[in-house]
Amino acid sequence: MDAKKIRLYVSNQLCEAQIISLERNQANYLFAVMRQAVGNQILIFNNCDGEWLAEIIDGNKRFVKLKCLRKIRPSMVPPNVWLFFSPIKKSRTDFIVEKATELGVAEIFPTRSDYTNSERINQDRLQAHAIEAAEQCGGTYVPKVHKICKLTDVLEEWPNDRKIFFCNEDNLKPTGKLSELPKGAWAIFIGPEGGFSKKEKNRFMKHPKTFSISLGPRILRADTAAISALTLWQLHFGDWAYNNN
Repeated sequence: MDAKKIRLYVSNQLCEAQIISLERNQANYLFAVMRQAVGNQILIFNNCDGEWLAEIIDGNKRFVKLKCLRKIRPSMVPPNVWLFFSPIKKSRTDFIVEKATELGVAEIFPTRSDYTNSERINQDRLQAHAIEAAEQCGGTYVPKVHKICKLTDVLEEWPNDRKIFFCNEDNLKPTGKLSELPKGAWAIFIGPEGGFSKKEKNRFMKHPKTFSISLGPRILRADTAAISALTLWQLHFGDWAYNNN
């Protein structure tokens, strides 16, 4: 791999001539895995200062110091959409977080609903998967992965300025023209493998911010539904939309 294509997320502020000290696991990745050396150049980014070309000015497998050389491109902030999903099997939960980051999402909320099978998540591991996905897909933004929350609490405290993209597995008919729905801040809700309970569905349908959306004539697995819903939303409302300027 070309050294310039190695991309790392850092939490530091980035500006010209800034010196950045990397974490030990990042140092090990550069020197032990990618066989980098002092003098090589890589790309670094955070969530606000864009992507920068940086030079390795000192280091080994345990520590690395970088110097910011120049800004390559500005930050590419994703559209204002949140993803709420019920955790499933470990690897498939990881998959949802990775693909949501690649597709473009602002924040990720693992959510406990009535039929959720997995009651716990490893928040740090999921956040690490989001970082790795952003590094690999060329993004300059890593969505925050929140600690697991209860669906009832989420809907009880719902903000007035955000619409709900409710993926309703009972609604197998086409939704209609999604492009006619209002733009702005949205949140996508994906149920667990058993779907949302009747009580939860009723609560969604009574919520003033809910739009019931069909994901097609077949019932999808939770991870497939998450990717399908985000793709659908991006095409009509996000930074993929053809009518966006």
